[in-house]
Amino acid sequence: MPNTEVAAPRVYVVTGAGSGIGQASAAQLIEEGHRVIGVDLKNTEVVADLSTEEGIAGMAEEISQLTSVVDGVIANAGTSLQAPLDVAVNFFGAVGTVEGLLPLLNQSDAPRVCITASAASLHPAHDDLLEAMLNGDRATAAAIGEQLVAAGGMAGYLNYSSSKQAVTRWIRSNATTEGFAGAGISLNAVAPGVVITPMTEQLFATEEGRQQMEQGMPSPLNGPARAEDIAAAICFLTSTAAGKITGQVLFVDSGYDALTRGDSSW
Repeated sequence: MPNTEVAAPRVYVVTGAGSGIGQASAAQLIEEGHRVIGVDLKNTEVVADLSTEEGIAGMAEEISQLTSVVDGVIANAGTSLQAPLDVAVNFFGAVGTVEGLLPLLNQSDAPRVCITASAASLHPAHDDLLEAMLNGDRATAAAIGEQLVAAGGMAGYLNYSSSKQAVTRWIRSNATTEGFAGAGISLNAVAPGVVITPMTEQLFATEEGRQQMEQGMPSPLNGPARAEDIAAAICFLTSTAAGKITGQVLFVDSGYDALTRGDSSW
């Protein structure tokens, strides 16, 4: 007979839940019967600015008042402004969210964490900016980010690509530590390629825009993804089924990683 057992409801925190991948992830989890505490700048259960230490601390405190346990943290909030705010949200915001919710994750029987990285983590990064982020030095990272913007051209993009590379390196460094693997917490990331959003839909509406997107990040498998495609991977990685997966960066990129790196991982 088919297995009709329904998974027990879990409690998830989803940052960036107001739109895009976060909204799609929250919707899938709710459809599966789980409780979702959404976090964003507006229109969510918890309103918080995750670019600041104060905002992260306030978010963690508010969530602790709403629940005594968190089974899954989806640190999805992010920006792509090619400015220091990318560093503040994509790296410090994501890491701060995970660390701030560790006490609640430790109360779960099957705790899971998934951070939204990016296939842009494969793009060039700024070494000094990476070092500042991985050392937890917000002030230095912000100063370097401003210098990159002032340099003009594509230099500002290094704020974004560096923030995504830094968060994937943080995951790889921390996944097997006592605080995560030792506590039974799986720690992974998804790395989307091009995702169709209201903003990119406008680009894909013209041949010039399509060529620009394809040249920057090709999508050989059925073209660009939709938010729901990324959400499906996130929801799997934060499910009870993913209990032996940790320290991984799952590229949901229509083949861009394989196209770019080939077999160099080995």
